[in-house]
Amino acid sequence: MAMLWSLVAVMAALSAGVVEVWASVENELSPECREFLYMGTPPVGLEDHSLKMICQRYNFKPRYITLYDTIDHVPVYSAYTFKRSDGEKMVDAPWMFEPQLSTSSDTGEMQPFPQGQTHHNFEDAQAVLEDYANAVSYERGHLSPDEHQADPDDKAATYTLTNVVPQVREFNIGPWKAQEHRIRKRLNNYCRGKAYVVTGITTSGNMIRHHNIDRVAIPTYLWSAYCCTDFDHNAPYEERYKFPAFAHYGLNDKVNNKVVEMSVKKLEDFLKSSTFVDKNFQIFVDDCVPPASPHSR
Repeated sequence: MAMLWSLVAVMAALSAGVVEVWASVENELSPECREFLYMGTPPVGLEDHSLKMICQRYNFKPRYITLYDTIDHVPVYSAYTFKRSDGEKMVDAPWMFEPQLSTSSDTGEMQPFPQGQTHHNFEDAQAVLEDYANAVSYERGHLSPDEHQADPDDKAATYTLTNVVPQVREFNIGPWKAQEHRIRKRLNNYCRGKAYVVTGITTSGNMIRHHNIDRVAIPTYLWSAYCCTDFDHNAPYEERYKFPAFAHYGLNDKVNNKVVEMSVKKLEDFLKSSTFVDKNFQIFVDDCVPPASPHSR
């Protein structure tokens, strides 16, 4: 199973749109893609030759980063910077695919799926619309959600299948959506600087099948963590203690799918116990705890 990942480090040269995640840690990150990562550093600990890090580009600009599993055809996580918004959702955007994952491509940008065509030229490396067509129990759930963006192009860029996973409908429109709203309001109200968010999944082997072939891994859990070091220190305590960083996870199921909030460290411990990460796993550098200033000592 491709997503039972062994873990070392996820440092990669993101100047190309898609990079191998086992690249040397000395490689420099592209500045235009580094901006979506706290301290310019992706979550460390993940390494698998089926994982590709994509600098998700739309309309000539990078929008966020996705670590994508080309065997199980799902994103492992998407990393983005939160933008203040009132939660408006709808943009007129078609579902898109990632040409950079195909064997030959003349573009570094996500593209709309071709109308009325099969997708044999790139379906080996990524999910296609047909994979979700008969999966009636599941919805295409965003890891980087459109409601956490303000610019219409940033919203549109979330509508690529390299950013979505099969979410049980009751979980997607219920507890998980409510938590996305909660995080949006919290960061809108109390984050004064830039907020970095990483949202990912765990899997246990269940798959969406198409034509009797395993096509798309079904997440067992969805998880998310944010980091905002410049926040309102006068916020009410029930919100203030959730800064500079906090996290949550939920079971992707019809029942028992309550979302649980916790510290980033506790989320990392939970993920380590879920077998797909090891002791080196870390979402944010130093768990988003900024160095103490000399004046605070």
